[in-house]
Amino acid sequence: MPEVTGLSLARLQFAFTIMAHIVFPALSIGLASYLAVLEGMWLRTGRRDYLDLFRYWVKPFSLVFGMGVVSGVVMSYQFGTNWSAFADKAGPVIGPLMGYEVLSAFFLEAGFLGVMLFGMEKVGPKLHFAATCVVASGTLLSAFWILAVNSWMQTPAGFTVAPDGQLLPADWWAVIFNPSFFYRFPHMVLASYLSVAFVVGATAAWHLLRAHATPPVKTMFSMALWMAALAAPAQVVLGDLHGLNTLAHQPAKVAAMEGHFESRDGAPLVLFGWPSAARERMEYEVAVPNLSSLILTHAWNGHVRGLKEWAPADRPPVAIVFFAFRVMVGLGLAMVLLGLASLWLRWRGRLFDAPLLQLAALLMGPAGLVALLAGWVTTEVGRQPFTIYGILRTAESASPIGAPGVAVSLGAFVVVYLSVFGAGVFLLLRLLARPPAEGEGGHAAQPVRAAGITPGPAVAGE
Repeated sequence: MPEVTGLSLARLQFAFTIMAHIVFPALSIGLASYLAVLEGMWLRTGRRDYLDLFRYWVKPFSLVFGMGVVSGVVMSYQFGTNWSAFADKAGPVIGPLMGYEVLSAFFLEAGFLGVMLFGMEKVGPKLHFAATCVVASGTLLSAFWILAVNSWMQTPAGFTVAPDGQLLPADWWAVIFNPSFFYRFPHMVLASYLSVAFVVGATAAWHLLRAHATPPVKTMFSMALWMAALAAPAQVVLGDLHGLNTLAHQPAKVAAMEGHFESRDGAPLVLFGWPSAARERMEYEVAVPNLSSLILTHAWNGHVRGLKEWAPADRPPVAIVFFAFRVMVGLGLAMVLLGLASLWLRWRGRLFDAPLLQLAALLMGPAGLVALLAGWVTTEVGRQPFTIYGILRTAESASPIGAPGVAVSLGAFVVVYLSVFGAGVFLLLRLLARPPAEGEGGHAAQPVRAAGITPGPAVAGE
């Protein structure tokens, strides 16, 4: 049994808090953009069902936004309590970037959130729509800065090393736009959009299965499946490009993802198996010959490096990375299939008359979030044993604090997170269990008429 140390508990604590936190920003990013689209479509077409959906989803958005802010506060404190060596060495690089996220993105979100939530009858529809767009832009800008920090930790660039070992910025453009940023940022944004699309689609499917086929519910279902049909294949393509970038900069991570211990030409794609780090081999392997080489090198007999090319101390935990990667890919392919099925039924004119599709959409509701978490585990665990890849090891990043001290704070976090955010998720599900009523927008149609827009019939087209 592995020894329980302050380092292992600090890693567990950070993993627990960030996995609990990342769900809420992902939902905030997707929902903010969705709300901007809904309000824009309402202003453009005058259709009341778009306004009904805006009013329906703005409440869950405010809830997940608040939980995201609260759950993210503790992340910065852990840098000082559990990871002070990392903060000391990397602070000159990552500190300003995280400061920019607060000064630009969070200020935009917080500054216009009140107008978005409470100002529709006070500022007029066009100014209110502008506030919604600013909030949506703020969530994307926040993702930009956070992904810049994390991408730099994956593929560090644009820095120098001081005599005392501190990492100092030398080229801010190279720091921000590091080699993996242009792949990881859009990959994360699309993951957020897909997560929200499947939550929205599952909500609509739940109400359709309960015979609440109102125009807002139909519109919600149709929009969610359009996003699934368009974004899921795009995410597969982007994921492949991201994988090739990872192969160029973090080949040990890719070897763990693929489950390859031996370097070989014409490497097979391991579909299932049990990676044994102790025996340095894949047991119970089910594989497709040469397919891994074809995917990674675009050559049938391309050379693929195995984990044995690295010392055991430099390899990531292969089993966690291997299985997390397959969960992400498997769910991604399931999303693609659901999107294609919806296109077929849409073409046949049966999108709202397909109980099996609705049941599948309901069951796939958590798929985007689970895939996002699995991808995050693949990325972060695959970077080990480094916090800054190839530069600073995780063991060198921790604070000199013993296991009992970390265990107490870890226990407190678990209790508080499960109680507070468990209650928040319960409230969120209760909000979504109520179908969006026709006329949810209340008397907000009056500002639309004042803006010169005539509300049209609330008929949800396919």
